[in-house]
Amino acid sequence: MLEIREVKTAWDIREFIEFPLRLYKNCPYFVPPLYSDEKKLLKSGGKTQDADAVFYLALRGGITVGRIQGILQKEYNRAHNTKQIRFTRFDCIDDIEVARELFSAVERWGVGQGMTEICGPLGYTDLDREGLLVEGFEENSTFEEQYNYEYYGRLIERLGYEKDVDWLEYQLKKPEKRNEMLSRVAKRSLEMNKLHIAPTNLPKKKYIEKYRDGFFDCLAECYSHLYGTVEIPKDAQDELISQFMMIVNKEYAIFICDENDRVVGFGLCFPGIGDSVKASGGRLTPSALIKLLKTVKNPRVIDLGLVAVRPEYQMAGINAILVDGILEILDSGKVESCETNLNLETNTAVQAQWKYFDARQHKRRRAYRKSL
Repeated sequence: MLEIREVKTAWDIREFIEFPLRLYKNCPYFVPPLYSDEKKLLKSGGKTQDADAVFYLALRGGITVGRIQGILQKEYNRAHNTKQIRFTRFDCIDDIEVARELFSAVERWGVGQGMTEICGPLGYTDLDREGLLVEGFEENSTFEEQYNYEYYGRLIERLGYEKDVDWLEYQLKKPEKRNEMLSRVAKRSLEMNKLHIAPTNLPKKKYIEKYRDGFFDCLAECYSHLYGTVEIPKDAQDELISQFMMIVNKEYAIFICDENDRVVGFGLCFPGIGDSVKASGGRLTPSALIKLLKTVKNPRVIDLGLVAVRPEYQMAGINAILVDGILEILDSGKVESCETNLNLETNTAVQAQWKYFDARQHKRRRAYRKSL
């Protein structure tokens, strides 16, 4: 008999976090999130995000066979005048009954909150893991995104969910020949617009403190119109800084500032730490921590986290500065490739930038929607 249990006890929390670790134990492409971050998220229940959340486990004969999280993102609903809940952290065995009962539990919760539709996988904000993998099942996942088995999409679609939007992901490598014109445009853009690239000679903590407000302000302005995004409140900003502090390497962060040191654009890359956290299941044991810190210092792969340019500078050649900066990283010989993570399939302007690289579109993710 199948039991759907709301996560409430310490045992429930542990099972919610550890179930996917068991499900993907023999999968070489799966990268777990940090165990401590997941535990903190379950205990907070989204309170730093002006959101409500619910977590469910599916058990059969006392053994966990699935999990799911539901989110009521109040800020998003207010901004977009909608009545939507989100689902995320869906994992289960290949069993339609398990999937149906998990989604039914979240849907009933949403209806009880007065909501009329459900979308996902989407997190609290655009900086959370999002999208269901629908292409690229034999490609390594990045630390920032969630891997899933191929049958997930089939299960979700059988439950009446339909495609809402897709994201594309690219692997970027050093091109055979560098586009020198791009470098000249980048240099000229800095000169004409009286801009500069933020120096990285400060200690990492002070560097982040100096540019964090400009980063989040620029992010809010540039991403407000994109799918599923929501402005990140101050408490949540602090939480995100805390989570990512360890894996930030200033060498792979490009902040473009005006004469007053205001951030007008940025390209934020992270060292690809996926291989460093696989073996430990996301737990920062002493050996895992040493391996992670070595990777942060000398990564083989970098993950492109976020790119943004304020609207008034979007026709001023700022993108050339950011793309040229990534090419410089690949030219250094220290990094083999770059993972773009998610690009909305409709965002052709961003995808056009990858023509300067040896680029391969190797993964696709999908957000689904269903009326309640």
